Amino acid sequence: MTEDKKQENTEEKKIETPEIEENVSADVKIEDMDLGLAEEDSKEKKEKKVKPKPAKGKGKKKRKEKKIAPSGRAYIKATYNNTIVSLTDQNGDVLSWSNAGICGFKGPKKATPYAAQTIVKQAVEKAKNYGLKEVVVFVKGVGTGRESAVRALNANGLNILSIKDLTPIPHNGCRPKKPRRV
Repeated sequence: MTEDKKQENTEEKKIETPEIEENVSADVKIEDMDLGLAEEDSKEKKEKKVKPKPAKGKGKKKRKEKKIAPSGRAYIKATYNNTIVSLTDQNGDVLSWSNAGICGFKGPKKATPYAAQTIVKQAVEKAKNYGLKEVVVFVKGVGTGRESAVRALNANGLNILSIKDLTPIPHNGCRPKKPRRV
C-alpha cells in the first residue's frame, strides 16, 4: 500500500504540475488581455486629451446695448480740495462721471467754481449718449464748487427735478475736552 500511495502522490504531482503550467499560461493570456484593455483605455484617454477646445474670441461678440435712461440722478461731492460729479440712472448704475483731475486742474484750482462747471460739462456730454434729460440732484460736502455745479447741470441742458443736500451733520459732535485745572 505504501507503494500505491507513493504512486498516487507522484501521479498527483504529475497532474498538479501540468495544471499549474496551464494556469500560468491562462494567467499570461489574461494579462495579455488586460494589457490590451489598458492600451485601449490609454488610447481613449489620449483621444479625450487630443480633442481641441473651442477657441475663445473667434466668434462674433455680442454688443452691449446702450441703456436709454431719460431720467436719472446726479451726485455732486464738493470737498475743500476737489469736486466729483457722477451721473447715474434710476437704479444707481453710473452712466458717466468726472472730477477736477480728469479735466486737467491741479492743486488748489481743483476746488474752484470754474472747475466745477467744467467737470459738469464733461460728465453731461458723456451722459447724453444714454439719453439722459432729467436728474434729481444729491449734493454732498461744503466745497466752493457745489452751487456752481448745480447751476452748470441746468446750463448744459439737463432738467433738474429736485435738489437734496446729503452733507453729513454731527448731531452732538465729539466729546469735549476736559476742563483745565488751574
